[in-house]
Amino acid sequence: MKSFIDVVLSADGRLDIVFEDNYFASRSFVEETGAVLEDLADLIVKYKNEEHILQGRHITDEQLRRETYNLWMNYEFYSTRVSDEENFNRYKELYPDEVARVRDRLIKEDLKKYHSLRQRLEEYDGLLYYADDGEHVYSSSKKIDLRQLQSYPVFLAVENYRLDFHPEEIEDNNHLYRLLNRFERLELENGKVFIAFTEDFLNARIEEWKTAKGRTENGLWQVAGLLLGFLLSLVYLSVTVGRKSFEDKEVHFLPVEKIYNDVNLVLCTSIAVLWVALIEQLFDNLSQAILLITLPVVAIGLLLFLSLVKHLKKRTLLKHTLLYRTATLVYDAVSKVYASGSVGVKIILIVILYPILVAMTFYIFPVTIGIAAWLAFKQVKLFNSIKEGVERIKSGDIGHVIPVSGNGELATLAADINSIAGGLKKAVDNELRSERLKTELITNVSHDIRTPLTSIITYVDLLKKEEEPQKAREYIETLDQKAKRLKTLIDDLFEAAKASSGNIPVNIEKIDMVSLLTQGLGEVNDKIEALELDFRLSHPRDKVYVAADGKLLWRSIENLLSNIFKYALKGSRVYIDIEEQGNEILLTFKNISANELNISADELMERFTRGDESRSSEGSGLGLSIAKSLIDLQQGKFSIQIDGDLFKAMVTMPKYKT
Repeated sequence: MKSFIDVVLSADGRLDIVFEDNYFASRSFVEETGAVLEDLADLIVKYKNEEHILQGRHITDEQLRRETYNLWMNYEFYSTRVSDEENFNRYKELYPDEVARVRDRLIKEDLKKYHSLRQRLEEYDGLLYYADDGEHVYSSSKKIDLRQLQSYPVFLAVENYRLDFHPEEIEDNNHLYRLLNRFERLELENGKVFIAFTEDFLNARIEEWKTAKGRTENGLWQVAGLLLGFLLSLVYLSVTVGRKSFEDKEVHFLPVEKIYNDVNLVLCTSIAVLWVALIEQLFDNLSQAILLITLPVVAIGLLLFLSLVKHLKKRTLLKHTLLYRTATLVYDAVSKVYASGSVGVKIILIVILYPILVAMTFYIFPVTIGIAAWLAFKQVKLFNSIKEGVERIKSGDIGHVIPVSGNGELATLAADINSIAGGLKKAVDNELRSERLKTELITNVSHDIRTPLTSIITYVDLLKKEEEPQKAREYIETLDQKAKRLKTLIDDLFEAAKASSGNIPVNIEKIDMVSLLTQGLGEVNDKIEALELDFRLSHPRDKVYVAADGKLLWRSIENLLSNIFKYALKGSRVYIDIEEQGNEILLTFKNISANELNISADELMERFTRGDESRSSEGSGLGLSIAKSLIDLQQGKFSIQIDGDLFKAMVTMPKYKT
C-alpha cells in the first residue's frame, strides 16, 4: 500500500502516463499548453491592460453586488419589518463608502492577478506568443513574426474559435478535448492567440515526461509484484486457515472468530471507512503516516476476512449471522406457538403478524398482498380438494387419495382422511381375503379329509361282503393306510393350530446348525437316494451356533425337507447354504420344482395350499405354514421366494451369544 501511495504521489495521481506513447500525446502537454492559452486569453479578454483594471471596467455589477451582499450579511443592523432586498438597499444608501471600499478591493485584487499573470508569462523560457483582441496586443517580443512562429516544432493558433496546430501527433492526444473545452469558455469573439515552443523548451519537458513515465512504470511493476505476493499469501492463508494440517478436515475457530458474520462485515466496512478518512485527514503527510495507519487496519481486516473464509469453508456463512439467528429464533417461536396452538390461535397470529409484515414492506406492499392472495388461493384449492375427496370416499371410492402438500392444518386433515380411507380399504381387503381363505380352507379340508374317509367307508363295505381271506387282508391293509393318512392330516391340522396360537413351550439353547443338518440329512438318506437327489451343503469353516429350540428347529427343517421330497424334480440338485450375517445366521434351501409353479410366494404360504393345483400329492398343504409359525416362536424369520421353477426357502435365526 505504501509503495502504491508513493507511486501515486510521485506521478501526481496521473497513473495513465504509462499508456501515453509520447509527450505530444500526453496529458501534461495539454495542461501546460492550455494553461498558457488561458493566461493569454485572460489578458486580452478579462484584464486588457492596467488602465482598464484601474477604471474598474472589468468588474461586473453581479460581482460587486455579491461582494457587497457578503459584507452586509455581517452588518448588525437588520429590520424585520421589511424584506432582505429592502434592508440591503438601505445598507448601500447608508454606507456608500463601504461599497466603494469593496470596489477598490476588487480592483486591487485583479491588478495583482494581472501583474502576476504577466510575470508568469515572461518567466517561460522558450515560449513565443502573440495575443490580440483588436485593441490590445501582447507578445513575447516586440518584433515577432507570425509566419516565423509556424516554423517552430510546436505551434498552436486560436482564431475565430478555430484551433490549428502542428505537429500532427497532437491530434492523437486523448486529452485534447480538455483543451477544446477551455477554448469554448474563453469567449475569444474578436481575439486571436498564437503560441510556439522552442526546441530547448520542448526537450526539457520531454525529458521530464520520460523521467516521470519511467518512474511510474517501475513503481507500478513493484506494486504489481507486491500485490501478486499478497494475493498468493492470501490464497494460501484461505486454504490453510482453520486447519492444523492439509489432512485435517475439521475447521477450527478462535474465540474472537465467533463474531457474527454480518457484524464482521459491518466492522470491516467501518474499518475501511475509518482508513479512508484518516488518509484524507493526513494526506499532506501521507508517505510518513501510511504504514502507521495501514498496518493495524490490514491486520484487523485480515483477521476478520479469514474468519469469513472459515465460515465459508464450514458452510455457515449465512447461518452464523445475527440477522439469520434473530429471524430463526422469531420463526421458531412463532412456529411453536402456531404448531401447538389451536386453529383460533393460528388465525390470531396471522391477523397480528400480517399487518406488521405489510407495514415493514410497505414499499413493496403489492408484492406482499399478492403473495398472501396466492397462499390463500392454495389453501382454498386444498380445502376444495379435501371436500371433493370426502365426497368420493363417502360414495364408495375408498381407493381415492387426496393430494397432500405442505404441513398445514388442511394438509394434516387431508393426510388423516387418506389414512382413514387407506385403513378402510385395507380392512375391506382383509375381510374379502379372510372370506376367500375361509372358503378355500373349508373346501381344501373337506377334500383332503373326505378322500381317505370315502376310501375307508368303501373298503369297509367291501370287507363286509368279502369271503376270501386274501382279499380281506388286502382291504384291511388299504384301510390301515387310509386311516394313517387321515390321522396325519388331523395331526398336521392340530399342530398348525397350536403353532399359530403360540401354545407350544419353547426351550432356547445353543444349537450347532451344521451338526443338526448333517445328522438330519443322514436320517432321511434313504428318501434322498430313492429320489436320486444330490444335496450340496455349504457352510463356514468354523462352527455356527444359533439360539433356538432344537426340537422345534428340526421340526421346521424336517417340514422343508419333506416339502423338497414331495415337489423337487427327481435327479436334480438341492442346495443348502449356511451364512453368517452379523448377529444372525441365514439358512437357505434351494431346489427345482417338478411341477410348474404358477403361484405366488404369498399364496404358497397360505394353509392347505400346495404346489400342485390338482392336490394329487401326499402333502397336507400345512408344512410351510407350520415351519413359519415354529420359526416365529423362536424369534426367527421365515420367507420363501419363487423364480420360475426355482423354489427358495430362507430361515434366519439369531446367533448364539456367549
